[in-house]
Amino acid sequence: MSAIELDFWIFVTVCFLTWITSVITKEYSWVDRIWSIIPVVYVWVFAYYEALTNMRLNVMAVLVTLWGARLTFNFARKGGYSRGGEDYRWAILRAKMSPALYQVFNIFFIVLFQNALLLAISIPADLALGNSTELNQTDFIFGAAFLFLLLIETLADQQQWEFQELKKDGKSGKGFLDKGLFAISRHPNFFAEQAQWWVFAAWGITTAGGHFEYLVGVIILTALFLGSARFTEQISGAKYPEYKNYQSKVSMMIPWFPKR
Repeated sequence: MSAIELDFWIFVTVCFLTWITSVITKEYSWVDRIWSIIPVVYVWVFAYYEALTNMRLNVMAVLVTLWGARLTFNFARKGGYSRGGEDYRWAILRAKMSPALYQVFNIFFIVLFQNALLLAISIPADLALGNSTELNQTDFIFGAAFLFLLLIETLADQQQWEFQELKKDGKSGKGFLDKGLFAISRHPNFFAEQAQWWVFAAWGITTAGGHFEYLVGVIILTALFLGSARFTEQISGAKYPEYKNYQSKVSMMIPWFPKR
C-alpha cells in the first residue's frame, strides 16, 4: 500500500466517523474539530514512508505540526472541543434549510467536501517522496515563509482573542476589531492560513519540478475561505452599521494600506 493509498483510507475512516458523530450528537462541527489534526497525520504518513530519512519531508511535517498545534490551541480556548461548541454559522444555515436538506448539506459539504479538502492540501508532500537530496536554499526560503505566515496568523488570532475578551466585559467600545493587523486586513488570520498552504503546495511542486495539478486543493481552500469570509461579513454588516465603512477602507484579505 502506498502512502497516498493509506492516506485515502484514513480519509474514508474520518469521513464516516465525523458523519456518524454529527448524526448522534446533532452537532455539526466535528470536521472543524479535526481540521487542525488530520492534515498533520496525512503529512507524517508521507514522512513515515521514507522511514524519517527524508529531511525535506521531515521539515515539512514538523512545520505542519506547528501549524496544527497553534490552530488546535486557538480552537480549544474558544470552546470548540466542548459540548455546544458548534460553529454559530451552521445554526444560521440550519434555520434556512429543511431538516432533510440540511442533512444532505451535512453529508456532501461538511463531511465529504471538507475532509477531501484537508486531504488535498496535504497531498503536495507526496511530491517530496523519493527526493531525499540535502536541504537547499529553496527549502530554507519556503520553510521561513511558512514560519513567518504562522507567526502572522498567531498574532492575528491573539489580537482577536484579546478583543473578544474585552467585548465580553463590555470594554471593547466597538462590535468588531479594526486595530492591529485588522487595520490592514479584515481577515489577516484567514490570509495567513491560506498563504501557508500556498507555500506548502509550491514547496512540493518546486521539489518535483512540476505537477501543478497539486494546486487544486489550495485553490479550492482559497475559494472556501473567500466564501466563508463573505458569509461572516454579511452577519457582521447586519449587526454593526459601521462595518460597511470598515469594509470600504480596509482590504478584505491581503494586508495593505487602508484607504483614507
